[in-house]
Amino acid sequence: MIGNVKFEVCAVICTILLLAPVVLSQTIPASKSQLNSWFSSTIKPLSARKDSLDPELATAEAEPQIIKVKKDGSGDFDTITKAIASVPPGNTKRVIISIGLGVYEEKVKIDRMKPFITLLGDAQAIPNITFDGTAKKYGTVDSATLIVESDYFVASNINIVNSAPKPDGVMEGAQAAALRISGSMAAFYNCKFIGYQDTLCDDRGYHFFKDCYIYGTVDFIFGSGTSIYLNSELYVEGDNGLTVITAQARESASEKTGYIFVHCSITGTGNGTYLGRAWKTHPRVVLAYTDISEIVNPEGWSNKFHPERESTVFFGEYKCTGKGASSSGRAKFTKALTDDQAKPFLDLSFIDAMKWLLPPPNKV
Repeated sequence: MIGNVKFEVCAVICTILLLAPVVLSQTIPASKSQLNSWFSSTIKPLSARKDSLDPELATAEAEPQIIKVKKDGSGDFDTITKAIASVPPGNTKRVIISIGLGVYEEKVKIDRMKPFITLLGDAQAIPNITFDGTAKKYGTVDSATLIVESDYFVASNINIVNSAPKPDGVMEGAQAAALRISGSMAAFYNCKFIGYQDTLCDDRGYHFFKDCYIYGTVDFIFGSGTSIYLNSELYVEGDNGLTVITAQARESASEKTGYIFVHCSITGTGNGTYLGRAWKTHPRVVLAYTDISEIVNPEGWSNKFHPERESTVFFGEYKCTGKGASSSGRAKFTKALTDDQAKPFLDLSFIDAMKWLLPPPNKV
């Protein structure tokens, strides 16, 4: 009788385990070779995740609308601006704007009343959106070639370029952004962001960048975003003056914001480049499993001549490689993270991804 009870209990446990939903790990793997398989098994398409996504997102994705932009006039529109203008304010459906090959010389803005927009290029024929806006004419954050203020934005296979001249230290208001992303729950796949000073304004909200390329000189990833950069290249253009990659703008320890770079690479022609500087009082930047080249200053990080901020910054490194990753000579306020300290930053929960992040869109 006791044996039968044991058998029945075991049978019930096995049934529960078989019927229980599989909980996938949101933790980014330590091996770069496992990234793509991990990502595809964790970030599944809509059909497998309808119940776990934000309800408004699941509804929007169910019946996407496709708009085609072609420079030769063979699409629905010949400019990206016209295509975006056709989307009604308060849009509740995913709108995929498929962009044909070419250079689109436009200053593009998607305002906050137009969520669920995707800009999609062809990976074999990537289009370029380019404009030469500068801080002198528009102000720094509004100088961007592409400005996105709405939520649930996606860009895939797009090059975004600010073609304004490289600042020479003499020109006034020469900062020139390629992208400003101010909406939340935004994803960028296989995109390039090209500029010099202030290339990417990672302004605010949850953001995810995968397989991207970011080119710049000074503070070329800046703002108050809460973002994960995965398998992306940060290219530092050489400059006679200061070169700095990040200027993260957290202003108190209670803010969740921060930039996390995982399995990235830091390359370029810079000399004595800083990974980040204390633009604001409490910046938070973490580099993990990242290949750091010799272009980086041995100190790694700068207090921006504010020694009082050394006790409030959070500049962390975890299992990075390369000639520029040596801990010898690092600024004393740099944090060499332990496994436990690094764990929260190596997880997609940092950007609440399971509620909104979807795989890159397919070619249409």
